[in-house]
Amino acid sequence: MSRYDFAAQRLFVDAPLANGARVILSREQANYLLNVLRLAAGDSVIIFNGRDGEWRAVVADTGRKAASLDVAEALRAQEAGPDIHYLFAPLKHARLDYMVQKAVEMGAARLRPVLTRRTQAQRVNLERMRANVIEAAEQCGILTIADIEEPLSLEKALAQWPQDRLLVFCDEDAPMADPVAALRQRASPGAPMAVLIGPEGGFDPAERALLMRTEQTLAISLGPRILRADTAAVAALALVQAAVGDNRN
Repeated sequence: MSRYDFAAQRLFVDAPLANGARVILSREQANYLLNVLRLAAGDSVIIFNGRDGEWRAVVADTGRKAASLDVAEALRAQEAGPDIHYLFAPLKHARLDYMVQKAVEMGAARLRPVLTRRTQAQRVNLERMRANVIEAAEQCGILTIADIEEPLSLEKALAQWPQDRLLVFCDEDAPMADPVAALRQRASPGAPMAVLIGPEGGFDPAERALLMRTEQTLAISLGPRILRADTAAVAALALVQAAVGDNRN
């Protein structure tokens, strides 16, 4: 038997969760449960808020455009998850949606757009990013909601980089050595780190030089093939998780 019920309906709610609590759903959530999922009073749904673990709740009061849930049973305690930040040059529309969802599925705890000299999309819809974060968490059994940071230039991000966080720079010009061995040499399991993926045109020489002068930078290769930015995100996060994250066992 699977350790997780993938068929169960799961919903993120922005409300405190505890035994006996009642959660008033937003109009959009009520419409989703009642008219899309066709749930009725007495039906069960799994809920989480990113803070208080996962709970089974029962559909209580319903109306044409409103519904509430009664919290009935604790299912899973809250988990911290890996301390991995994901920094990326923004992409356009659907590819950015995909990249955000996959980063969350791969365990990223914080997402930050960084603006580079070759960034294609200068404006980022943070609300849309958060909606994609929540959707990925709902569908994949994730208990935490990744933080969304305001866009920042690459130069400013590096200027304020914390001393204790390794910066994994996915560099197309790095030697094609063993990236897993390089990660294990520089980082211990569970240590704070970040993964940086550049724009489609790559970093310009000045940006690359600035990255290499940053003490916390570890440049790794993702292999002999040229990857699109959204594909590189999955490949890089998979490497990090396999080497020093929660996939290593």
